[in-house]
Amino acid sequence: MIRSILAASRPISWVNTAVPFGLAYLLDTGRFDGLFWLGFLFFLVPYNIAMYGINDVFDYESDIRNPRKGGIEGAVLPKSLHRPLLLAAGLTTLPPALFLYLHGTATSALWLSLALFAVYAYSAPPLRFKEVPVLDSITSSSHFTLPAIVGATLADPRVEPGFWLAAAAFFLWGMSSHALGAVQDVVADREGGLSSVATGLGARTTTRLACAGYLVSAALCLALPFPGWVVALLGVGYAVNTARFANVTDETSASVNRAWRVFLWLNFATGGVITVSVLFFVFPPQ
Repeated sequence: MIRSILAASRPISWVNTAVPFGLAYLLDTGRFDGLFWLGFLFFLVPYNIAMYGINDVFDYESDIRNPRKGGIEGAVLPKSLHRPLLLAAGLTTLPPALFLYLHGTATSALWLSLALFAVYAYSAPPLRFKEVPVLDSITSSSHFTLPAIVGATLADPRVEPGFWLAAAAFFLWGMSSHALGAVQDVVADREGGLSSVATGLGARTTTRLACAGYLVSAALCLALPFPGWVVALLGVGYAVNTARFANVTDETSASVNRAWRVFLWLNFATGGVITVSVLFFVFPPQ
């Protein structure tokens, strides 16, 4: 049961929520303290158990029709494990979240509340934001951007303007990434009676908008200090990867899974460059 719950939490994607929190906190405080580690671990595992676990429970009818589910891109748990999965989401999330509320700032508490609300509202009825085209991409992107904002405000509510520019670029990247992921599921979602930005706008339009979003995100990074221009170059890589499928149709939308798999590896390359650069900036060699 524990192995199944962890598989549902998408371990390959854990870094996408924990690292933004950690880097933002380091840029704000410059220290690896207890609050850093608790927040990092919270956004590494419990947050993802909740985010993906709730999603998998309420997307079960679609997922069992989706051939790409069942591996690194998402487990398909039998209904007998749905209740344990939801319990695990609540039990692992509540204690560290309370600690972050008690030891953070009023501003970080507000952003944390918004993050937890977005995790619930995205998948769970009656809200189900993931079935409202465009709002689904906005909410999904917030899952990754909000941990960074929590990290930036946890010790001090004051945030530099440059951070908000970086957060905007990250947010656009997240929206584009969600849209790209939705394209590959157009057929499965329609068969399961689900809506998304891709079923609403069509595979081709969604793919082209995702490509444009990546390019705008990269352009914003050019306005940031080093390593902004390096991140911008990597951001162009996401756009090129997506542009290969600019003429995709709804019928061939499953082929976009090839771009999605490249996307997963691009994340590790981009995240590695950003992490090393920020650590160098915060802790320059003496």
